[in-house]
Parts: sequence; structure tokens; C-alpha cells
Amino acid sequence: MRIISGRFGGRVLRTTSGPGYRPATGRVRESLFSMLEARGICWSETRVIDIFAGSGSLGIECLSRGAPQAWFVEKSPRAAGLIRRNLQELGARSSEYEVVTRDLFTFLASPPSVRFQLAFLDPPYGRNLLKPAVDRLLETGLVNDDALICAEVEKSVEPIIPKETGTVQLELLRDKIYGQTRIYLWKTTRNA
Repeated sequence: MRIISGRFGGRVLRTTSGPGYRPATGRVRESLFSMLEARGICWSETRVIDIFAGSGSLGIECLSRGAPQAWFVEKSPRAAGLIRRNLQELGARSSEYEVVTRDLFTFLASPPSVRFQLAFLDPPYGRNLLKPAVDRLLETGLVNDDALICAEVEKSVEPIIPKETGTVQLELLRDKIYGQTRIYLWKTTRNA
């Protein structure tokens, strides 16, 4: 898998394989980053969290484009080690990333004080993790107001209605299907 653009553009990432891992194809990643840039994202001001990170390709693509920091949450020690290796081989500075080897829900039980402007969620197919992950993400306040949340799920997953948090809502900006993959892009809005 190659990084599409930026300072690491054209470099190859190592990927992991096995049940639940399916690296985003170049076509899907290109389309996703076009969606984000069409919405005026300023990479130099965007702190990113890549949840169910796998090989870390989405967060690494953001760093390549100028994001100041990316966090990677991946419960598999093998996959988390691969993310670290990819970042080291690319020459990313240690201050630019944090790799968390924990289950998302354990991680969110005591979230860091850092807040993110962009969150990627790529849950394993067939496990119905999207809605609970988005609900917990919103409950913890881990994403800023007006943050973007992007999910890559199987085509059959219908748009979610998040649990009523009282203060934060999601506005669906995009719903796009690529073969067996569906991309959702939401914006968070705070209730008055």
C-alpha cells in the first residue's frame, strides 16, 4: 500500500493480514481525502485519531499531508507494532504520533485530555461496532466541536443515529459506496 500525497507520498506501508483486517484500497483512500479537502480541511491545524487503525494508513496519510499529530488506537499488539515500524521507517518524529495498544472501549473509559478535529473509524466487518464506537466517542468529548468523523464500514451498514448526548449531534455530510465498502462522513455540531 502506497501513501498518496505529501511528504511521505509514494512510500510503501507495510500492512497486516488476518481476520478483520482489510486495508483501504488506494481508490477509497483517494476519494476519502478528496472529500475531506473539498470541505476545506487545513491539515496543519488538524489533530487526527485513527481508531481500529490496522496498518495506520489513514492517520499516516494525514501526517504526510501536514497534520501535526496522529493517534492510532489498535488493540492487536502485532498491528500496533507494525504501525510503529511504519512510522519509524518513514522518519516520522515521535512527537507527531501516539500508538495506543488497547481496545477502543478500554481506551475511552479514561480518555486523554487531547481533543481531535478528525476521527477515522474502521471497525472490523460484521461486529456491529460502529454505533457503540461513535456513541462513546461523542460521550467522551474526544472530538472538538465541528470535528469530522469518517467511518469505513461494509456496504450493508445503514446510517447510524447516535445516542442522545444532550450537547453534540452528528450531521451526515456524505454517504458513498465503493464496491463492498461504504464511507460515512459526519460533522459534529454542538446544541445551543
